[in-house]
Amino acid sequence: MRIYSVKNYDEMSRKAANIVSAQIILKPDCVLGLATGSTPEGLYRQLIEWYQKGDLDFAQVRSVNLDEYKGLSPENEQSYHYYMNKNLFNGINIKPENTHLPDGMAKDEEKECLRYDRVVKMMGGVDLQILGLGENGHIGFNEPCENFAKGTHCIRLTDSTITANARFFENADMVPKYAFSVGIRTIMMAKKILLVVSGKAKAHALYQTLFGPINPRVPSSILQLHPDVTIVADKDALSHIDRKDDKSGDIYFY
Repeated sequence: MRIYSVKNYDEMSRKAANIVSAQIILKPDCVLGLATGSTPEGLYRQLIEWYQKGDLDFAQVRSVNLDEYKGLSPENEQSYHYYMNKNLFNGINIKPENTHLPDGMAKDEEKECLRYDRVVKMMGGVDLQILGLGENGHIGFNEPCENFAKGTHCIRLTDSTITANARFFENADMVPKYAFSVGIRTIMMAKKILLVVSGKAKAHALYQTLFGPINPRVPSSILQLHPDVTIVADKDALSHIDRKDDKSGDIYFY
């Protein structure tokens, strides 16, 4: 596991974008696992800038998103379909047919979950999975629970996640209570994982991710078992961590 300590959000975004762009250059038809929320927005802006300068080409890139709110159509401004179009897809030359998200309007939850798992499998899996980190340790919408969810599933969001996401809505009551999310197994099968973390509010969750017990009550703790994880975090997010905390010698700080 590699940890890059950076000064602030902007530096985090540039460093993370460098890692993503290297993946695209090395494998132009790579499969990117994409995340939403405020943390990766700067990363996506940087990728758009480099594309517009002619430094990147997304023509062969394929993507699968982690999640989507249940009950929101792609045209809804709060849906993750809309988010991805606004924050990345409309600014690059990725082909629409190469982008994939769960269908938030699906009537049959089980059928949709099975369909989305098949999509990921048919693409050959994810080459680089981008992850953000929830304050409660969730990755995707894999919330704290009693067991790690394996495949795509429809989950009831925790109150803390609803509260955290309320800033994107007029009020907390408008935040959907359920969402589709890929499972922990899908995330862990990615060849590489890039975790981006910013802010003091995420510091405790990041500490638990790295040094706490591997426990579904902190879903991100499962990343300790992945063979190729890179973390880019600013100093606020790393404020609870001392290099001496690593007793295993498996974490490399940069």
